[in-house]
Amino acid sequence: MSEYVSRPNTLKKAKAEDVLAEYSNRIHFQSHYYEQHDFSCTQRTCIFSDDLVKLSRYLYNNRDKRKVSMSAAASKIKNRIMEFKPGDVFLTGEFSDAASLVTIRKTLGRLCCEGLIRRVIDGVYEKPVYSELLKEYLPVDPEKVAYALAKHYHWNIAPCGDIALNKLKLSTQVPVVWSYISDGPYRDFRLNQIRISFKHRTNRDISLMSPVTVLVIEALKTLGKENVTDETVSRLRNVLSSEDKQIILRESSDSADWIYRTVREVCGR
Repeated sequence: MSEYVSRPNTLKKAKAEDVLAEYSNRIHFQSHYYEQHDFSCTQRTCIFSDDLVKLSRYLYNNRDKRKVSMSAAASKIKNRIMEFKPGDVFLTGEFSDAASLVTIRKTLGRLCCEGLIRRVIDGVYEKPVYSELLKEYLPVDPEKVAYALAKHYHWNIAPCGDIALNKLKLSTQVPVVWSYISDGPYRDFRLNQIRISFKHRTNRDISLMSPVTVLVIEALKTLGKENVTDETVSRLRNVLSSEDKQIILRESSDSADWIYRTVREVCGR
């Protein structure tokens, strides 16, 4: 007989998900073998039936153990979420040490129904913030979603575009697109009417400078050389601390000439 037909029974210590995968693999390998060796339909049915009986017997005998295991994993996930602060954003991957992906998704789906958390986008969840004043839950913070995604994918990111201008109080416009430079790939995520956009930059444009330096440089790039005015310089002087100015002056020396000149003006040099 083939190695596929006579494979050792590995059902005893496997998890239910692994058992199903094992059974699926057996069918796949055996099908190829039967086609090559002209097994009759009767022979195929007998062998498949034997595997099905073993699988059914295993699932029945371990039904209670599986329920207990899933319940323990679900409790572990829920307890961890209870420790989160309202407004915290997290991904399914944060619980990979506690349970299988199937169990994690089922548990998070149940917690969404209970109102403890809410799904933001596929695989991303938030422990919502309730406003006693408005008597409703507040919208999710797109920036927290952006940084949660960056943490999951191991990206270094920094605000750019209108987000950078808002943070430095150079604009009051409410952004529809939340843009970030990233050392990861170009990616867009939809969050209701808001779009979170990651734009690829070289690692040295992000990782080799402090967040405040990257923020100022990106804000100036967004404005453009012709739109930098005395008012812009004055606002940056008021927003940035003395320590921030020293860091920016030191780290922006390799930037474009007009950006470095503006930084020197902001720092009073």
